[in-house]
Amino acid sequence: MKTSKIVVLGLIAALIAAFFIFDLQQYLSLEVLKSQQAAIDSYRHTHPILAMIVFALIYIAVTGLSLPGAVILTLAGGAVFGLVWGVVLVSFASTIGATLSFLAARFLFRDSVQSRFGKRLQTLNEGINRDGAFYLFTLRLVPLFPFFMINLAMGLTSLRTWTFYWVSQIGMLAGTIVYVNAGTQLGKIESAADVLSPSLLGSFVLLGLFPLLAKKIVDLIKTRKIYAQWNKPKHFDNNLVVIGAGSGGLVTSYIAAAVKAKVTLIEKHKMGGDCLNTGCVPSKALIRSAKWLSHLQRSKEFGIKQANADYEFADIMDRVHAVIKTVEPHDSVERYLELGVNVVEGEARIVSPWEVEVTTAQGVNTITTRSIVIAAGAHPFVPPIPGLDGVDYLTSDNIWNLRTLPQRLVVLGGGPIGCELAQSFARLGSQVIQIEMLPRLLVREDPEVSEAVMNRFKQEGIDLRIEHTAKQFVSENGENILVAEHQGQAVKIPFDQVLVAIGRAANIQGYGVEALNITLSPRKTIETNAFQETNYPNIYACGDVAGPYQFTHTAAHQAWYAAVNALFGQFKKFRTDYSVIPWSTFTDPEVARVGLNEQDAKQQNIAYEVVSYGIDDLDRAIADSEAHGFVKVLTQPGKDKILGVTIVGEHAGDLIAEFVLAMKNDIGLNKILGTIHIYPTMAEANKYVAGVWKRNHAPQRLLKWISRYHSWRRG
Repeated sequence: MKTSKIVVLGLIAALIAAFFIFDLQQYLSLEVLKSQQAAIDSYRHTHPILAMIVFALIYIAVTGLSLPGAVILTLAGGAVFGLVWGVVLVSFASTIGATLSFLAARFLFRDSVQSRFGKRLQTLNEGINRDGAFYLFTLRLVPLFPFFMINLAMGLTSLRTWTFYWVSQIGMLAGTIVYVNAGTQLGKIESAADVLSPSLLGSFVLLGLFPLLAKKIVDLIKTRKIYAQWNKPKHFDNNLVVIGAGSGGLVTSYIAAAVKAKVTLIEKHKMGGDCLNTGCVPSKALIRSAKWLSHLQRSKEFGIKQANADYEFADIMDRVHAVIKTVEPHDSVERYLELGVNVVEGEARIVSPWEVEVTTAQGVNTITTRSIVIAAGAHPFVPPIPGLDGVDYLTSDNIWNLRTLPQRLVVLGGGPIGCELAQSFARLGSQVIQIEMLPRLLVREDPEVSEAVMNRFKQEGIDLRIEHTAKQFVSENGENILVAEHQGQAVKIPFDQVLVAIGRAANIQGYGVEALNITLSPRKTIETNAFQETNYPNIYACGDVAGPYQFTHTAAHQAWYAAVNALFGQFKKFRTDYSVIPWSTFTDPEVARVGLNEQDAKQQNIAYEVVSYGIDDLDRAIADSEAHGFVKVLTQPGKDKILGVTIVGEHAGDLIAEFVLAMKNDIGLNKILGTIHIYPTMAEANKYVAGVWKRNHAPQRLLKWISRYHSWRRG
């Protein structure tokens, strides 16, 4: 804790201690107030301004330090200053004191609370940012909630100070008037509890619920307004219509059919979406073939003097398509028809919140539905670089149509897709030049992760052009040239083909999003709330089209929430859980991560400890000639609770699963250390990194005493 915080905390503690040590609470009782009322009145008549100032300062101190006595002081305000001036003094003094308490809690504890529970508090913070004034106003109006607890709790949130002040001033006004008015009749009061009758207390409760009820009414009006221009059908053909048969759409349809809802799945291109046809499946098939060839280049490491392979690039691409064909039945029309899903191969267009027009080879048909889930996926983003349109450029969509290996391949982009394909084509024999405008590849990962991947790329002959920005594509003497900028200088890079792999953009056009004015996010994805709802409560979105993650497994994860909320949201809605999201980049070395890494933790100001284990020390890795990489774990300071894990090395995407399970179920490193792992396996790395943490937190003082004990036992 910083020195300034220690000083403030010490001062507050000293003042509170003095209050109780000197028994100052005895002066804030109803009996003392009644007995001293005449003397107080006399002083007020003699020194009216000073009396107000002293009263206000005492009130501010009591509320600011969260001391007992505010109720008595409020009654005193009415008894001494009358209704009008009593209300004015108490209202401002109580609000100022509450704000000081709010600010003290924020200054002393908010950073540590947010750093420790940031992920868990994310939803609360979002709610406070959105509706904090409503929540605070409701709490202020209901005397059942101790105001000092509200002050302290709100200080730990992201609520703005000015919002806290004015809402508190208005929210506490009704209660202030009641108590000050009661104070004007002090002689009739035997205890503070006499002020609030059950009926008055009930009125406050109802008054406190009014802001939330008003918000619900406003939301209902907004909902009715958004649907006002549309005619709702009296009957529906479907419970759910799903647009897009990628990972998100398939899982949504599967769940709907499993709970016996009538669901129609519409796909205009290929079942399985990007993952099956142009993404995960073909890329991993290509990576596997390329990796096999890389092992031949390393034959001496395995005790083999020489190894060669006779291969054609076209044959490798044939294998890629054969893999797609083998996996295809898992996502096929036939399978989903058997599961109870009505699959329509055609082009969908949302024409109203309850109607979807489908164009097929047989014609145009309009179907009605209670709810719609948009799972339209994404496409490769192609930047507006001058001259690019004149080049027969490749993307992750069309690269699978290649039959001839590019001799010189420029790869634009240093993200996961660009890195995976750059390494694969280099291993297959292309001269690869990878262009990245930032200082390193894989910038979402920690620097040492990027360094490990970049070092391997350089060893394998990839020409890395870091901090190069593509400016223009030109043709000179019949040769394709990329003009890039590096440190203010123009650099010409000749190539045969170029792969554009700088990201993916959501598919938000062509199926009715514009016509219905479905809200888009600043990232040009379909904006959804915590329940996967769009601005139309019966239209949901999941997967790449919604973000924030563009992974097959997160699309499937979101799909569960979209399906369940769309079908059963009138009874119970479930917030999408993003607390434990893993991902992997399938380069060699492989990179996998779940939770925070160091650069994220620093950016979010989250306190952490870090432990690492070098896989170069692992027996199985040594036996496999894959002794490289590391496991890095971030934990809460002094505890074994896992905040995040990064693994670099062979099968990192498989090894991370143990940590995903641990984080999801709040299992710490101690339990991983106590779990038997088969020897010799790569998974032992997970146990060994837990052992590193344990050694770092060994009780040194206790071990010294144990050493003395053993010495004594030896005589």
